[in-house]
Amino acid sequence: MMRLLLVCLMLPILLAGCGADHIYASDAEVAKYRYVSDEPPSLTLYTVISTNTGAGGHSALLINGRERIIFDPAGTWNHPWAPERNDVHFGITEKMRKFYIDYHARESWYVRAQKMPITMAQADQLMARVERNGSVNKMMCADSVSSVLRDMPWLHDQVPFTFSPLKLSKAFGQLPGVTEKDHYDNDPDDNSGVLMIQQQAPEHGTNLPF
Repeated sequence: MMRLLLVCLMLPILLAGCGADHIYASDAEVAKYRYVSDEPPSLTLYTVISTNTGAGGHSALLINGRERIIFDPAGTWNHPWAPERNDVHFGITEKMRKFYIDYHARESWYVRAQKMPITMAQADQLMARVERNGSVNKMMCADSVSSVLRDMPWLHDQVPFTFSPLKLSKAFGQLPGVTEKDHYDNDPDDNSGVLMIQQQAPEHGTNLPF
């Protein structure tokens, strides 16, 4: 009942914004850029936070298991070497991970990364869940991320359903084994140039100076 009430309250805001973007990369693209990290399985919650007001602006999940992906509900970041299927980006190498953070961190926003170890089976569960989630409507990122996490039996009672990126971040930070790091950048607010530069990088998988 409470969730239904919250959805009803949010409906006018949702209708005022844009709908979901339905992007679906081909099997060939996904296979071409698939990336397997040599790090242990993990789950990272990214929260974009205002440096001016402390308000939360966006939530996303990086899942590292049999491959590394980002679930970026209603996000605006994109890269040809990280093919997207309905808000899930594949091929998340270290370069792509840093690109994602650099795109969001700028003079008015910083990115909080909260990472926790998980098992391979848990990573499989999460990946299957985000891949069947479908595209997310604008302004519904924290709602979608919290719903994904609550669908996991091992997280259901520890994560609230919420529309607030900050409330989600606070609850996630209290989970066992979570480590936290904030990423700051002095780039100007207009980050369209950042995206353009990222997509002109010379070669998939090469090292970056940052």
